[in-house]
Amino acid sequence: MSQPKILIVDDNRVNVDLLKAQLKSFPYTIDCAYDGEEALAKIHQTMPDLVLLDLMMPKISGYEVCRAIKQDKETQFIPVIIITALSELDDKIKAIELGADDFLVKPFNKLELITRIKSLLNLKALHDDVDRSEN
Repeated sequence: MSQPKILIVDDNRVNVDLLKAQLKSFPYTIDCAYDGEEALAKIHQTMPDLVLLDLMMPKISGYEVCRAIKQDKETQFIPVIIITALSELDDKIKAIELGADDFLVKPFNKLELITRIKSLLNLKALHDDVDRSEN
């Protein structure tokens, strides 16, 4: 089985580099996008297994990216973890209503992030197995 693909989406390169550094010791293929338009293009090109998504970005916000992922039949089962500095309950509720699978506030705990990634990747793998067996 190939390595799970994770797409990191954040307009702040320091945040992207931090996430990449925290994931480098795990067997993941990491790709990055620096705005919402680039993220949506990469999602359709590479079909990642999970998206780590910032909310506050130029061009297309993380909210809109999340909505687009979850409304598209081809991408709706890709797990999305929101990672943002926005900590208001309204922000969290809006993201979850748009289909986000999880929500972490910066600064986050590395162990919590890794645990949530592993859990959602396991669910995605199970979904993919069921999907393959039905086709």
